[in-house]
Amino acid sequence: MDALTFAHHLVDALEEHKGEDIVLLDIHNLAPFADYFVICSGSNDRLLDALARAALDAGRSVKIHGRVEGTARSGWILVDFGEVVVHLFAPDLRAYYRLEDLWAEGKTLLHVQ
Repeated sequence: MDALTFAHHLVDALEEHKGEDIVLLDIHNLAPFADYFVICSGSNDRLLDALARAALDAGRSVKIHGRVEGTARSGWILVDFGEVVVHLFAPDLRAYYRLEDLWAEGKTLLHVQ
């Protein structure tokens, strides 16, 4: 499975598990460490944990293993799959860090409200 197909697979999993304001961002021309960011919000700690588990499960289903950094309690969980990095945010931290603005030179491939 190529990275873009996998990124879409992750978006589907996050959407299925009630992820909010999901953005798929192409950064392959901007960063050497990843090709795509998937950015998603979760309204509470339980949802953020569930979204992280959903991302990991989606990876495992296609034999791609991820590494988790951060906690729901901190408001930001990062799931690193190598070519695709998933950022799960509490809404207030997402507004504070504004990753979409920091990586504005990247191409938004998908935005699910």
